[in-house]
Amino acid sequence: MTNDVTNFVANDGRNRTETAPASPPAARGVTGPPAVPAQTPELSCYTAALVAYLEPELPDVADRLARAIRLAVRTDHPSGHLAFSHHHRIDGGSTTGRLVYRGTAHWSVALAALRAEAGRNGRVLAVANTRTVPWSPAYGVSTAAHWVLLEPAPGRADAWQVTDRFAALLPEGEQHPHTGIVDDTALRALLTPMGTLAPQYTLRDVHALGNASELPDTDHYRWLVRHSSPPTAPPLGRWLYGPSETLEFLAARFCAEPALLAAHADDLWAASRHQRHRLAFLARTRTVSRAAADAAAASWGELPRSLRFAVTSAGRGRPRPGVVAKAFDDLINTTTRVQKEEQH
Repeated sequence: MTNDVTNFVANDGRNRTETAPASPPAARGVTGPPAVPAQTPELSCYTAALVAYLEPELPDVADRLARAIRLAVRTDHPSGHLAFSHHHRIDGGSTTGRLVYRGTAHWSVALAALRAEAGRNGRVLAVANTRTVPWSPAYGVSTAAHWVLLEPAPGRADAWQVTDRFAALLPEGEQHPHTGIVDDTALRALLTPMGTLAPQYTLRDVHALGNASELPDTDHYRWLVRHSSPPTAPPLGRWLYGPSETLEFLAARFCAEPALLAAHADDLWAASRHQRHRLAFLARTRTVSRAAADAAAASWGELPRSLRFAVTSAGRGRPRPGVVAKAFDDLINTTTRVQKEEQH
């Protein structure tokens, strides 16, 4: 790999820029109709891609993720925003290495590095830009960091199979899973650098793999590679890990600070999807009762809807702290029941 490539440790969430960049390039070189890949749990775009990436070597990776899910929050970040860690790391091991970032401002260098990584491991995770992803409902509308899985297209030296298992109803519309073939030109458009991101969005990337990670510049093409000895460090700052303590803290902050709630509503949306995945696993393995898991899953499902309503209402000058408090109270009650059953 040339010296133009900068080496970073890795990074979920839906990273939005505050203003839209220029119109996206035409989707030349994108072929094949959208296809639904193998069944994937409802996760964030990052964890859906991570599961797809790890599945060939870890067939039970979706269950591993379920066991690793947590909700940890850093409360003292210098930006004034909150940092969220949704799960412990599940990537890598002593033989395969963990995922780390690579980044460069030069497309020719990025393309060569992507080919090299795909040659070593058969596949590579890359960071796409939803504004230039034709199958995204945000295409041409808004910019977000979005992981996709790349594999060399069979029989073609200049083409890639792109797999995107993410499925969700988003503000811009419905995102469906997609598999298709792109040539190198179309791949460059998909991976268009995103530019400057607001602090809360950067924090999502920093903690996307579970621990704090340094990121490439936002004006660089980004992808992830395997690294045999990534640096490790204790987490910086003050973190809350206990479910009840964390939820009580979030309820108090969001009720008191509507602007903070607006900044982090998507973090709770991602937490809802991850926690519901975990609860389904706990019920399926009979770790907790189906009734307790279903009640908690319903509370997690209601939380982002209530928070979004509160955000919209606050934007019209009518904050709804009572709505926020009730959603968290219900969630704390049902989560506490699950905790008690897990401990027996």
